[in-house]
Amino acid sequence: MSKNKVLNLKDKISGNEADLSLCNLSEVPVKELASFPKATVLDLSCNNIISLPPEFCNLTHLVKLDLSKNQLTCLPDDLGNLVSLQHLDLYNNKLMVLPVSFSQLRNLKWLDLKDNPLETGLAKAAGDCLDEKQCKQCATKVLQHMRAIQEDVDRAREKRLLKEKELEKKKEAKQREREAREREARKREKAEEKERRRKEYNAQVAALAAQEQQKKKNEERKKKNGQAAGNKKVTVEPPPKPRRSLIGLMFKLLLLLMVGLVGVAAACRLTDLQKEDVCVPVNAAVNGCFSWVQEGAVRRLLQDLSSAAKELLESTQTSKK
Repeated sequence: MSKNKVLNLKDKISGNEADLSLCNLSEVPVKELASFPKATVLDLSCNNIISLPPEFCNLTHLVKLDLSKNQLTCLPDDLGNLVSLQHLDLYNNKLMVLPVSFSQLRNLKWLDLKDNPLETGLAKAAGDCLDEKQCKQCATKVLQHMRAIQEDVDRAREKRLLKEKELEKKKEAKQREREAREREARKREKAEEKERRRKEYNAQVAALAAQEQQKKKNEERKKKNGQAAGNKKVTVEPPPKPRRSLIGLMFKLLLLLMVGLVGVAAACRLTDLQKEDVCVPVNAAVNGCFSWVQEGAVRRLLQDLSSAAKELLESTQTSKK
């Protein structure tokens, strides 16, 4: 409201009473009324007020309130904050129900709810309100009715809260189970990852060991090859000597004997030694040999020598096998 309206409001306050009836109000000047806490009696009757703002419930200094002959369809939920209220006139409005907090108006001694389209239970508790006594009874019975409703609401709230708690507990239990499963899954994943890394590590170690072993083998092979090459360079093995046989040895001795005899025969026939006594038998033997040769002895000798040589070769091959 403007400053002029505030001044007009002051004009409407007399002692502890604020008379705003018949002012054609559609809204309650709550802020201005809060500036006059000594005005414990407030008359808002015969206006066009449809609803009270939530801030109206802050006027806790009110003791008597007249809202009759308005267009109220509901009252604020926190109306029970007006704990000092003793007299409440709601005659001729459009109220069907009262807020549950109405049960908190413990100091209420007088109530008029005539000519309101009240719901059945509330209308029965309110009664007719035709005189002072009935209005006092209306206050008492309506408070009892609203307290019963408040208890029902409280029980319903408790049940709802209990149900919500149970649902919350179930939700928390499910959450814990899910977290436990997730922890187990992470634990398994970590274990599997660890096992995989361990296998990879073991495979790497085995591969390195195999490479090292192969390297050592290669080095040992190189060393052996080097030693073998060095031995070949340093020492040259002589070729294997052929095995001597008895027949070959006899053949060589016979050959040497023949060479010696031929030499002695040549010396006795071709040199001056032929006249010596030693050479006489030699020359005779040579002459005999010549005659023997003439008779074909040479042929037989050659055959014998050929047979002996053949036997020598066969025995040599046999010994080699």
